[in-house]
Amino acid sequence: MENQTIIDQITSMAIEYAPTVLLAILTLIIGFRIISWLTRLVNKALKKRNVDDTIRPFLSSLASTGMKVMLILSVASMFGVETTSFVAVLGALAFAVGLALQGSLGNFASGVMLLLFKPYKVGDLVEIQGQVGVVEGIQIFNTVLLTPDNKTVIIPNGVITSGTIINISGQGEIRVDMTYGIGYEDDIDKAKTIIQQVADNCPQVLRDKPVDIFVSELADSSVNFAVRPWAKSEHYWDVYFYMHENIKKGFDAAGVSIPFPQMDVHSHNVG
Repeated sequence: MENQTIIDQITSMAIEYAPTVLLAILTLIIGFRIISWLTRLVNKALKKRNVDDTIRPFLSSLASTGMKVMLILSVASMFGVETTSFVAVLGALAFAVGLALQGSLGNFASGVMLLLFKPYKVGDLVEIQGQVGVVEGIQIFNTVLLTPDNKTVIIPNGVITSGTIINISGQGEIRVDMTYGIGYEDDIDKAKTIIQQVADNCPQVLRDKPVDIFVSELADSSVNFAVRPWAKSEHYWDVYFYMHENIKKGFDAAGVSIPFPQMDVHSHNVG
């Protein structure tokens, strides 16, 4: 008799909840398919707006996860579950995680800003926080630079957006500013001729722009020249190193001195 009562209760519950369960399962199946379609739609829209390839999958995944959470909460409410408590718990959990990871979240938010506003891109020569290098990667939390001496520098994005960013190669062409000094006894015109010849022989120096060569300073022990050739952004270091090496060779061959800091000591005999 008791077994029959249990069976009747189970049957009654099955009849009562079967439509709800079937509706919930149907809602989940259709809901997940709609979410998948919407996620693809979001991804296409982001791609059409030329959103960076690094951030596009992240935003699509974020949208997909948010819609799935809302779908599951909606299905839970079909069974009479109070979703308000779930929302409160999720909010408290998000707040706690935010406090624990506020530094990382700041870097994350800065990474999103860098990817959206694009002050620089991969391959650009930049100066960030006193570090000069080529951008190897723009990640969610960090930016990776490769310096001229082949060092990898990882800079948190939060620090980058709160400081000054110098995009050296942002315009495609760049002026290479250099300074060279000669002795006061040396011929200024001869030195200028040598510098111009070196610039003319440098294959990376642009021919459609003049090379500025002028006396910029009469220093304590040298006459300083400001030398400013132009080059493609990617050839900045090629021009910089070529000019330094060959101007030194040209000055040596022509007998033009390059002063260096020194001290003259005079000795007097007191008799």
